[in-house]
Amino acid sequence: MALSLNGITQIAVTFLLFALTAVLEIVGCYLPWLWLRQGGSVWLLLPAAVCLALFAWLLTLHPDAAGRTYAIYGGIYIVVALLWLWWVDGIKPSGWDVTGAVIALIGVAIIALAPRA
Repeated sequence: MALSLNGITQIAVTFLLFALTAVLEIVGCYLPWLWLRQGGSVWLLLPAAVCLALFAWLLTLHPDAAGRTYAIYGGIYIVVALLWLWWVDGIKPSGWDVTGAVIALIGVAIIALAPRA
């Protein structure tokens, strides 16, 4: 089955929405980590809470069942977490990291694009 331009656009928008969701979750957990592990300000908890609330809200915007949404999101989260590792933590992902991310994205594609009965 061929995808139309509209279908490809919808997939891209969904992917970007999941990526934004992952960034919000990571930031929402990273800020308390800065507070607890790096001696950051307790005020970091306020934007962390906002990020986590937005993260949860964004997950509700997907029309699929919650379990399927979480499964697809999990694969996207893996990729975003490895990008965070590289861009924020300054650690280049290994070949094993990249291979795992590719496998996760293949799983995401199978779950997200499978025909529904």
